[in-house]
Amino acid sequence: MEIIRFAELRSEPWRNGGGVTRELASHPKAASAQDGAWDWRVSIADVTKAGDFSAFPGMERVLTVVDGELLLLTVDGAEHPLEKYRPFRFSGDAAGRGALPTGDIRDLNVITRAGSFKGFTSIIELSKKRAHPVFAGQLAVLLQGQATVSPGEGADGEGADGEAAAAPAQPEALSRYDAVVGSDSRSPEILGRGFLAVVSIDRVTG
Repeated sequence: MEIIRFAELRSEPWRNGGGVTRELASHPKAASAQDGAWDWRVSIADVTKAGDFSAFPGMERVLTVVDGELLLLTVDGAEHPLEKYRPFRFSGDAAGRGALPTGDIRDLNVITRAGSFKGFTSIIELSKKRAHPVFAGQLAVLLQGQATVSPGEGADGEGADGEAAAAPAQPEALSRYDAVVGSDSRSPEILGRGFLAVVSIDRVTG
């Protein structure tokens, strides 16, 4: 079970200097979060002043405001009011500019190479009674509230190696913006109260 702790992530300035980004995951792993050598990337950015967004030619973006009230995003001259927890998809080739009418915001960014991968972001409300599984190709980010994660059981209660499952592992607490990496082998399960962003990265075929 892999947990990416937000508090341990290094912050990097945007290429245009308009904000700060912390990379949660990318593929293939690049030396810098900003060098664009990856085919997909999931990151969290702090936007503290109005200005231009970095361009990512050949990429597609899904942006979700996860803290703060409103981002006014202008894409190729069209203004889009982005409210909290409402994912918005746009081209990385587009000229983008953000305004902050209600103050600073933090956003979750999913950027994928067009024609190779497709990214999706869903916002779900957690339950204390029914665990939410995180499957392979997914990354679950705790946006708000309190939650724990445990490894799920394999088929017929077996462990990942096919042997009888050992005693259940103790749940691990998640802090805000911690991310759980999905798996189809004993898929991690998240219980709690609050909101979770589930990011799915699908490979484009055909």
